[in-house]
Amino acid sequence: MPKISIIIPCYFNEQNIPVSSKVLVENEANFPPSTLFEYVMVDDGSKDNTYQELLTFHRQYPSKVKIIKLAGNVGSYNAILAGMKHATGDCCCITSADLQDPVELIPKMFAHWSNGVKLVMANREKREDSFFQRNFSNLFHFLVRKFALSNIPSGGFDFVLFDKKLKDEVIKMNEKNTNTLYLLPWLGYDFVVIPYTRRKRTLGKSRWTLAKK
Repeated sequence: MPKISIIIPCYFNEQNIPVSSKVLVENEANFPPSTLFEYVMVDDGSKDNTYQELLTFHRQYPSKVKIIKLAGNVGSYNAILAGMKHATGDCCCITSADLQDPVELIPKMFAHWSNGVKLVMANREKREDSFFQRNFSNLFHFLVRKFALSNIPSGGFDFVLFDKKLKDEVIKMNEKNTNTLYLLPWLGYDFVVIPYTRRKRTLGKSRWTLAKK
């Protein structure tokens, strides 16, 4: 029975966790019946009630919810790497805690993996963001494609599913101060790209500020 580890970095997401956890569990019905699930929730040094909400999620589903509480805020990419180190699934999926990434795409991504594809990237073809945010993102990904990784999708990606083998290779690199997710296409495996529209955040305020970007 294949097992998927869904890794979610969390930072000031106290309003999101009760909603997103319910949606994630309901989405399990869209997978093949034999699929096993593991939710690896990483609290990246939040100063609100994110951790308490994660504990509530764990109490509801103790056999499949794993919580990692980091000592301080180390940034989403390092939080993702911490989640990868604790994930035990045959494949992993990285998604957001605020449901800006449509979790209903995960079964489709999982189906590609089941057919032998090692890397499935959900490409932000459109974004329900401000004019400034969209243009800032477009410029960044244009520069990355031009000078570093020509094979990443033009709109970039944060929402991705990948095989355990890729997870192990990224962990083994032990890279610091990097975009953990962009190491995945750098490994050179064949991949599939699925376009989607990134939704506008409806609960809480994003702490992914311009300075952090």
